[in-house]
Amino acid sequence: MRKPEPQNSFHITRRGLLFLGLQLGVIGGLGWRLRHLQVEQADEFRLLAEENRINIRLIAPARGLIFDRNGKPIAENRQNYRVTMVREQAGDPEAVLDDLARIIPLPSERREAVLKEMRRRSAFVPVTVIEHLSWEDLSRVAANAPALPGITPEVGLSRHYPQGHDLAHVVGYVGPVSERDLEGVEDPDPLLQIPDFQIGKTGVEQRIEGQLRGSAGASRIEVNAVGRVMRELSRRDGQPGNDLHLTINGALQNYALRRMNGESAAAVVLDVRNGDILTSASSPSFDPNDFVFGISVGNWNSLLNNKYRPLSNKAVSGAYPPGSTFKMVVALAAMEAGELNPSETVYCPGHYQLGRRRFHCWRRGGHGWVDLEESLQQSCDVFYYDVARRVGIEKISEMANRLGIGYRHDLPIPAVSEGLTPTKDWKQRVHDEAWLVGDTLNSGIGQGFMLASPLQLAIMSARIATGKAVEPRLIRAVEGIPVAEPEIEDLGISGRALGQVRNGMYKVVNSRRGTAYRSRIADEDNEMAGKTGTSQVRIITTEERARGVFRNEDLPWERRDHALFVSYAPYNDPKYAICVVVEHGGGGSKAAAPIAQDIMMHALYGPTPPLEAYPPGRREEVRQQRELEETPEAEAEGTTPQDRA
Repeated sequence: MRKPEPQNSFHITRRGLLFLGLQLGVIGGLGWRLRHLQVEQADEFRLLAEENRINIRLIAPARGLIFDRNGKPIAENRQNYRVTMVREQAGDPEAVLDDLARIIPLPSERREAVLKEMRRRSAFVPVTVIEHLSWEDLSRVAANAPALPGITPEVGLSRHYPQGHDLAHVVGYVGPVSERDLEGVEDPDPLLQIPDFQIGKTGVEQRIEGQLRGSAGASRIEVNAVGRVMRELSRRDGQPGNDLHLTINGALQNYALRRMNGESAAAVVLDVRNGDILTSASSPSFDPNDFVFGISVGNWNSLLNNKYRPLSNKAVSGAYPPGSTFKMVVALAAMEAGELNPSETVYCPGHYQLGRRRFHCWRRGGHGWVDLEESLQQSCDVFYYDVARRVGIEKISEMANRLGIGYRHDLPIPAVSEGLTPTKDWKQRVHDEAWLVGDTLNSGIGQGFMLASPLQLAIMSARIATGKAVEPRLIRAVEGIPVAEPEIEDLGISGRALGQVRNGMYKVVNSRRGTAYRSRIADEDNEMAGKTGTSQVRIITTEERARGVFRNEDLPWERRDHALFVSYAPYNDPKYAICVVVEHGGGGSKAAAPIAQDIMMHALYGPTPPLEAYPPGRREEVRQQRELEETPEAEAEGTTPQDRA
């Protein structure tokens, strides 16, 4: 019975060996895995550890500055004094905010917004309590900082527009990055992810955002395991954006807006020698600084509901029937097509008969026999009904294109209007209707489907004055380096035809029978050539004509005609071209021409034109206005001669 014992002992030993082998295998596997992690993958895990310990934060660069042609700042960066709070350091944020409100103004709605933001973020993340403080307010916060746990006064940069309303439509403004700004951007700039980072929203600020923004800097900071900042290890500042000099003459821009005060209007002034836009003014305007700081609901609604549309850039975005300012286009098209001899005359009885329909001249009794120059001088509609019918809409629109109407000019401003130069195919395609002869007659006096912006009409004037394809430009220099002036090509229009039109424009302003005679420049060296225009915004019925057409003064504002005037000066050596449009201003000779005259005088002579340059009938008026401007009462009230008029 004792012999089996060796067998049992042998069986246990074999089992033990099996378990021992398994244990050795597990230990060996663990050892191999430890060696793999600690030796072969050591560099990779060391990198991961460093990345968890060191964070890189972007530093927003200083935005590029914008100046006018004379170096006057129109968009700059100002120090932005602000106060931030860290919730975990504050202890009781509500109590700290109560204490802060006793030191500086802190609206209750802002206080609630700060507390809400703190609840959304981690306890160690700084939250902006209030910004755009005065230096005095920031100093008070700094002096009381020991009694305000978690509160930190800081200094940053904020966009500021020192000219306020003057250049709002040209320069635009900046604002915080929104979800809409990021839509459709495949690879957005990391800067756009920085909280409260601002980008251009309109104007030059928007269209040249890439150059103005600059490139980000970086800060390497050490953080602990929960992400709290411990210290800054290194710092590389960003590359500031490019500084820009615009072609705008800030002083002339300011005067143009003051001169149009109280009107819904636009004025564009071009240097005909190189296309520089000296003035692009849209009235009324708005203060872009309101948008940078965050515009109130009340101010926004007042801008949005204003019937004069202060948010609209009428100078480049507005599209208006050009009215009689378009007659030069029709005349040039007819002469170039061989359909008009400048010496021939057309009889104007006060209307033009087309079948059973009458197309009326603005002068009910007619102008009698008129030639080309007289037709411009007196703005005879019948002459251009007749000429337009002969030449046809295709050649009229083609000439309009050559003179700058009907296509979008390349400018760094949003919503530049293309205008409209209709053709037969266009009407069939858009309205599914055949072109009528009556459409051609309406186009002949700048009505019907024809549309042009004030910018385009200023370009038209510049091209007529020079015979060259003048193109507008807005950027004069980048980082102090002048932008090369483009070579201006010849229009290819005969000098004889241009000369006839220029003579007619000269008589408009300088002949006693001219429609703009009262708005002439009396200095022979700087005489002006121009053309008035009035475009209808309503249909005049047969019944109204029978009993007498209503005067604009007797109609509601929105039913009055638009007033237009285009011109260039000096007549013998053109330097500047101008277009003024006064929405619902009535007649061009009464509303638009006097404004254009004053702006042109300032362009030619500076802020104080000599009295002798004004027509004799205006000199005493101008002298009295200047005396009023110089009185202390006028300076205190901040009014202009136009305000008082």
